[in-house]
Amino acid sequence: MWVRGRRDLTLINPNGFADFIGPSELIFCNTKDEIQSLAVTEEALRAGAVSLVVVSLNKPLGLTEGRRLQLAARDGKSTGLVIIPEGMGSNAAETRWRCAPVFGHGDSTPQKWELIKNKSGTLGAWHVRWDATSRRLIMVSPAGK
Repeated sequence: MWVRGRRDLTLINPNGFADFIGPSELIFCNTKDEIQSLAVTEEALRAGAVSLVVVSLNKPLGLTEGRRLQLAARDGKSTGLVIIPEGMGSNAAETRWRCAPVFGHGDSTPQKWELIKNKSGTLGAWHVRWDATSRRLIMVSPAGK
């Protein structure tokens, strides 16, 4: 499930997810504002009817709101992913990631994932690519110069 507020002008093309998930399996929920986005996200996580809920926010996530989402995800045995602008992290987050494209000349490494906050482990960075055949992320060595 992908939740976004009306002021979020980014649109997700379901066909872009075709290698990851069938477009018919992706549910979009457009809300009137961020308060409604958080409420819908919390309810979806708590219900456990979907395994992943992604919410896109344009404001910092407060400690109370973040903790409510954590508890809802735990209760529903589901995963929540909050996409927020750089520098607007939440203290409630268990982990915080930075994902960026890796540009190169025909390189097989389209992304660099950095774990920049981890309450229960170490930090690190990984170069990954999606393998459509196995439907898995593959860790690869950083591209040479």
